[in-house]
Amino acid sequence: MSSPNLLYGEVEQELRDSVRSLLRDRCDWTAVLARCESEHPYDRQLWSTLATDLGVTGLLVPEELGGAGAGPRELAVLAEELGSSVAPVPLLGSAVMATSALLACSEASVASEAVTTLATGSAVGTVAVPLTTAPDDPFPESVRAQDATLSGTVPTVVDLEVADKAVVPAIGEDGPGLYLLDSSAPGVTRTPITPLDLTRRIGTLELDRVPAPRVATGPRAERALHHALTTAAGVLASEQVGLAQHCLDSTVDYVRTRYQFGRAVGSFQAVKHRLADLWAGISTARAVARDAADALTGSSEEAGISVAVAQSYCCDLVVLAAEEHLQLHGGIGMTWEHPAHLYLGRAKSSQLTLGTAERHRNTIATLGALPAP
Repeated sequence: MSSPNLLYGEVEQELRDSVRSLLRDRCDWTAVLARCESEHPYDRQLWSTLATDLGVTGLLVPEELGGAGAGPRELAVLAEELGSSVAPVPLLGSAVMATSALLACSEASVASEAVTTLATGSAVGTVAVPLTTAPDDPFPESVRAQDATLSGTVPTVVDLEVADKAVVPAIGEDGPGLYLLDSSAPGVTRTPITPLDLTRRIGTLELDRVPAPRVATGPRAERALHHALTTAAGVLASEQVGLAQHCLDSTVDYVRTRYQFGRAVGSFQAVKHRLADLWAGISTARAVARDAADALTGSSEEAGISVAVAQSYCCDLVVLAAEEHLQLHGGIGMTWEHPAHLYLGRAKSSQLTLGTAERHRNTIATLGALPAP
């Protein structure tokens, strides 16, 4: 097992600067809040700019398929910045889950063509599994494949309302398979669900004898889905770090300037201790998230443990950061006009996304041959 590289490289820092500059100009929290209250909560124009101007929607995709030819480490940096801004874009569903699944099935020509459209931003994708599905969960059985058509229902699918394509796990006569669904096909019904996270929507996918080509079958389909979910959980840890860091930074700025009883709120020892504890927690979260991103470039077994460790820690830490952010902002943090609720909603939703902390601790026990917690 090689030693992980937890430091940010020069290319990663340049990527961070470019994305941060764009988000500073195009993703102010007031614009995010206004969009969440509109009929179009996703910022498709921002997603298009990320694809065409920065080329970051295809970081995982090889250059010959229209991508940037980068890897999970660079994608994790992008996730940090988008998490810091709670950007309403389909990063998790399209650039991570769908792209990873299709790349693992790229021997199928239809999968390769779909990867190119996702990488260039001309289409948005997702994977039709419930939001809470952990990488080591059994292969989903809620959709059935028969006579080259799909029928069934999948709840809480992330980024469903803007997805043009969906990778659908289904059980057919030959066992497990992955199918590439056109979301506009007859027989497809997408029903939005009222979300806890206003910046990342979920919905119910209903299929009634919908034609869809198969891109993988049997063990290959199971491995592709596991790879996609593992990659997504690892990248999500970095997004959670970015969100937590923003909560800490904005809270520190606030308590330095907010005065009570003739003193800056930040000068009170109790406040200092809470922020110091949060800083220590985020430092640890960044270390395990960077380890997960680095491990995703290596073997699947090593990545599985690193991702499980990262998620078991980061998914609870990000909620603590969002709660401290809201509470230490006092009364203003409780208002709709302040962005604290956007960060709390994303944090709480991500705590359940792709498996809870307990679920990932069980994975660590299994992979490490340890007694289950």
